[in-house]
Amino acid sequence: MKQFSYRHTKEAELMNSMEAASKKASEMTEEELFSFAEFNAAEVERTGYSNYSYWRSTFQAFLKNRAAVALLLLLGLLLLFTFVQPYLPGQYDPNMIVNDESGMQYRNIPPGDMFLLGTNSIGQDLWARIWAGTRTSLFIGLSVALAEAFIGITVGVIWGYVRKADFILTEVYNIIDNIPNTIILILISYILKPSVKTLIFAMCLTGWIQMARFIRNQILIIRDRDYNVASRCLGTPTWRIMVKNLLPYLVSVIMLRMALTIPAAIGNEVFITYIGLGLPVDIPSLGNLINEGRALITSPALRYQLVYPTIILSFVTISFYIIGNAFSDAADPKNHV
Repeated sequence: MKQFSYRHTKEAELMNSMEAASKKASEMTEEELFSFAEFNAAEVERTGYSNYSYWRSTFQAFLKNRAAVALLLLLGLLLLFTFVQPYLPGQYDPNMIVNDESGMQYRNIPPGDMFLLGTNSIGQDLWARIWAGTRTSLFIGLSVALAEAFIGITVGVIWGYVRKADFILTEVYNIIDNIPNTIILILISYILKPSVKTLIFAMCLTGWIQMARFIRNQILIIRDRDYNVASRCLGTPTWRIMVKNLLPYLVSVIMLRMALTIPAAIGNEVFITYIGLGLPVDIPSLGNLINEGRALITSPALRYQLVYPTIILSFVTISFYIIGNAFSDAADPKNHV
């Protein structure tokens, strides 16, 4: 009986206090009930935030691959030396025929003190020609990679995202893809004047189609995901969806394709030169040097003319392949946490 009386008393007190608070609130003005909260910098600092950065995370993941980092450093030093070499003291012109005091050419001089990597069959310094050829081949490879990336990415994104363009671009792809790339290279090199511009034009003429097809397939996978559908519903312009929503997701695959395009372009230049339709002999390139050294492979004393440019070509192609794969894995958003 006492317990029931105690509970009844507590409930009555609670009801009375609630009624008093309600009455007091009804008597207060709007200014007294509501007031703006003041900004407190200390409170803001205590709140949680994320300092995630996509590119910082990408480079951190890439730096964990020691083999790729080492190759990147060596490749950077090689590229730097390639462009610095002509300005070093005691360097010969790559097309200069060196003669002795009697006017005789220094033909097929083996590597030594006077000629670090020896001379070729007409007395030209192989050291100077290798670095000049490396500059030419790298310029061709980088130019082709940038051109194919620009055209291929632009066409590929439009091809994959704009439904009305799918039929037309698919037919264009079917026509170009059925023409062998080797035939295009040979015909363009045969018709036009042999030069660096001709080789770049011949490689870019059909090379972009594979990049476009690859990008198109990737766009089809992510085109109708929720965030893209939401952007379309909000009226976001198509170009902004392509640039902000689609392309960042494809950074890893784009970098990989570009890294593989550079050695492929250098290989095509070597092939075109091998069949006699490449650059003229007065424009040193790795293709020219390898083609000249190939004729001397049966002579053990002269094989150095083939070995040295082949080593440079192999190092450049392997480095771009390994670095491209490592950076592609590091840039993949799926590998970020």
